[in-house]
Amino acid sequence: MRDRRNASGGDRGGRGLLVPPSAEGERPYRITFVCTGNICRSPMAEVITRTLAEATHLGDGSVLGDHLDVRSAGTGPWHEGEPMHPLALEALARAGYPRHRHSARQIRSSDLGRLDLVVALDRRHLQTLRGIGADRDRSVLLRAFDLSSGAAADVPDPYYGDDADFDDCRDMIAAGCEGLVSSLSGNWDGLWGAVPA
Repeated sequence: MRDRRNASGGDRGGRGLLVPPSAEGERPYRITFVCTGNICRSPMAEVITRTLAEATHLGDGSVLGDHLDVRSAGTGPWHEGEPMHPLALEALARAGYPRHRHSARQIRSSDLGRLDLVVALDRRHLQTLRGIGADRDRSVLLRAFDLSSGAAADVPDPYYGDDADFDDCRDMIAAGCEGLVSSLSGNWDGLWGAVPA
C-alpha cells in the first residue's frame, strides 16, 4: 500500500496540494496538466487520469471522476487548435485507453486562479507556470506522485520519437497519474469521512 503522504508529493513538492473543496460544495476539483504544446504529454495525462478516476470508487459510494474537472494545456501557442499527436493517440490506444477528442490550447495566467491543482510534466513547465503566477501550493511536477521516479523528475518529450518512445512516455505518465489518483481518493475519503452524515 502506498504512503499517501508521500504519494501526494510529500517532501518532494506536494505539501498538502490535494485537499479537495469543501464536502458541502458543489464545484469539482479542477486539475490541469501542462506540457509544452499540449499535443503529447499533457493530453495523455488528462486521458489517463480521467480513466483512472472514473474507475475509482470512494467511501461515500460516489466515483472520484464525478468530483473532478480534468483538462490540459501547453505553455506556448505553437499547436493551438490542433488534435493530439497521432503517436500519442496510438500509444493510449495500445494500452486500452479511450479515444479522446482534443484541441490544443495555451494556459494563461488568468486560468490559474480557478484551478485547484496545476500539474507540470517537466521542470521547465513548472518554472514557466510559476513565472506567470502559479501558486507554489497548487503547482507540482507529475512525477512527484510516482515514488519510483527517483531523481528523474521530468517526463521527457517524445515529440520527435517513435512508437517505443511514446509508449515509454505513456507508462511514465501513467505511473504518476496512478499516484495522483490514489492521493486524491485518499484525501477525498478523509474529508468526507470527517463530515457527519
